[in-house]
Amino acid sequence: MRRPHILIIEDDRHIAELISLYLVKERFRCTLAEDGSRGTDLFYMDPPDLILLDIMLPKKDGWAVMEELRQFGNTPVIMLTGKGESYDKLKGFSLGVDDYVVKPFEPKELVARVRAVLRRLNPFVAREEVLLPGLRISPSEYKVFVDGAEIGFPPKEIELLYYLATNRNQVYTREQLLNQVWGLSFEGDLRTVDVHIKRIRNKIGDRGDWRIVTVWGIGYKFEVNEDASAD
Repeated sequence: MRRPHILIIEDDRHIAELISLYLVKERFRCTLAEDGSRGTDLFYMDPPDLILLDIMLPKKDGWAVMEELRQFGNTPVIMLTGKGESYDKLKGFSLGVDDYVVKPFEPKELVARVRAVLRRLNPFVAREEVLLPGLRISPSEYKVFVDGAEIGFPPKEIELLYYLATNRNQVYTREQLLNQVWGLSFEGDLRTVDVHIKRIRNKIGDRGDWRIVTVWGIGYKFEVNEDASAD
């Protein structure tokens, strides 16, 4: 079973390691960053399922990190701060923060909040597998297998491929795919879809039984031959 990946961006090493200790015990995988710049670098290198983000960070503060993250998607964020003023909470929520925890906090409560946010924002993991000749998409594990071999995919690529594969032979516009996979609140460019489709194609190749087809002037569809097995 795949372990959800949590990115902890916190400059207090003691706090970061304490949070990680509790999360690892609860079967999470954790990555730690000591400043905002390192945090965004790690976000791109190994996209997490959820981010724990401190506000007062060196090099790039939590607000700047949050603004950058929201340009690339809706990864859940729980903000950590020693400040309890309502202004900070309102600003955080306006930037797309999903939850807000004021220090000092109980680690067990933080773990519970992490689980609650993931359940609320990521029902994807409860969906059934897609099974086609040479292709298996496992939502519960967040994994894709081609000809029995696991292919590395970040979460949004898996979700996009899954959505197309479960609505086979149906044409979707880029805007429809953004709304369905990224959500109505996503404010990114339509080219986000093109970039993800290109990456997916590079990984799965051009198959005989199934493939992602560009419908010029409209969008994309996941084309499955009639002889291909159903999932």
